[in-house]
Amino acid sequence: MDIINTLRQRFKYAGIVEKLIYVNLTVFFIVFILNTFGFLFQTKSNFFVEWFSLPANFSEFLYKPWSIVTYGFIHSGFIHILFNLIALFFIGNLFNQYFTSKQLLNFYIFGTALGGFIFMISYNFFPALRSNADRSILIGASAGISAIFIGIATYMPNYEIRLPLVGFIKLWTLAAIWVALDVIQIPAGNAGGRLAHIGGALFGFIYVKYASNKEIVIINPFSEIFKKKEKKSNLKTVYKSGKKDATSTSALKKTEIQKKTDLILDKISKSGYETLSKEEKDFLFKQGRK
Repeated sequence: MDIINTLRQRFKYAGIVEKLIYVNLTVFFIVFILNTFGFLFQTKSNFFVEWFSLPANFSEFLYKPWSIVTYGFIHSGFIHILFNLIALFFIGNLFNQYFTSKQLLNFYIFGTALGGFIFMISYNFFPALRSNADRSILIGASAGISAIFIGIATYMPNYEIRLPLVGFIKLWTLAAIWVALDVIQIPAGNAGGRLAHIGGALFGFIYVKYASNKEIVIINPFSEIFKKKEKKSNLKTVYKSGKKDATSTSALKKTEIQKKTDLILDKISKSGYETLSKEEKDFLFKQGRK
């Protein structure tokens, strides 16, 4: 019971990226355990995957509409989930330095959903895929991760990442390679999955490019599940009422900080992260930790 309570507490106070990783791992182990017992007792063990994976057939989808999102938490094997979660960890934490946790979750969920719709539409539109619509399903977090990656790459395309044996490479270049690999591999296999990845990437690009500066509100029903809880402190703080000056000063300070942050982000977008001064890097790091 202590282990369960410890895990529950870690999940409760974890950041959004860690929570998504925990959920994906939990679902993976559930599928793994069910498959093991199914093999030992020679019973049907894939009912969990069937119930939560996304079917390519529209009529079958109508019986389990939740699968448009739940498929993004199911993986077929260890290598599949390993690469997805490594990508989620690095890309998600980079995204979270410039966007909020709520926005990251929105990108993951709605990128997954759009990727799922592209998957179903493709299997019911393209002649090469139509004949397999009745027996094809979609699983994996790649569409949601693509939305996050293309979203941050669209927001600051000139941000540079240092890769071993390659050196510094701009984020837009990596994003272009990411999408291009899916496009050129469509004929090689897993065409539906590749198209779903492109659908997720499309959400990330469109939202940052055209919707992020407009009054568009996305309602995410999963927000409360992944909401980070703050640890309670035993210290009590007493506030005195009637001091408007302190409130005004605080608001002014926040505005100045936001302006400085925006200027630094604009500089990154135009010239790359490495052009920042040490003071600017330290300031941005401190703001990302808040």
